Amino acid sequence: MAEEVGIAAWRAVLLAHSAAVRAIERDVQRHGQVSLSWYDVLLELRHSDGGLRMQDLSERVVLSRTRVSRLVEEMVRAGLVRRRPDPDDGRVSWAVITEAGRSALRATAPVYLDSIRTHFVARLEGGEAEVLRRALMRVAGRPADEPLPGAARR
Repeated sequence: MAEEVGIAAWRAVLLAHSAAVRAIERDVQRHGQVSLSWYDVLLELRHSDGGLRMQDLSERVVLSRTRVSRLVEEMVRAGLVRRRPDPDDGRVSWAVITEAGRSALRATAPVYLDSIRTHFVARLEGGEAEVLRRALMRVAGRPADEPLPGAARR
């Protein structure tokens, strides 16, 4: 019985993720902002000192290395990101956010955050958000008491 509930919980996570991401993406697109994939890349680059190696970026945004490489190339063409060669290893390149990328991130953030509130936070009751946060952080292999991202990162 406990295993059945666990599998049902997994299915619920997938369904909730899919529904929330689709709704948030629609809201962001409707307001003419960058896609959620681009936003995610820009957010990670903004919080790094001097950029991220492509491999590190792909781990942080949970996209395949190939997908991140293509995404970054699109963002380079749009002027939101630039590539910088690694001075110690010519095979490695870094992605660095540009000022235009910072502007796009700032423009998208209010729409993105409002949409999270509408399509996710508003549907939770009482202490459910904190219970979910702690449990999912453990599943992700992160400390359940890791500081909230908004406190230090935004």
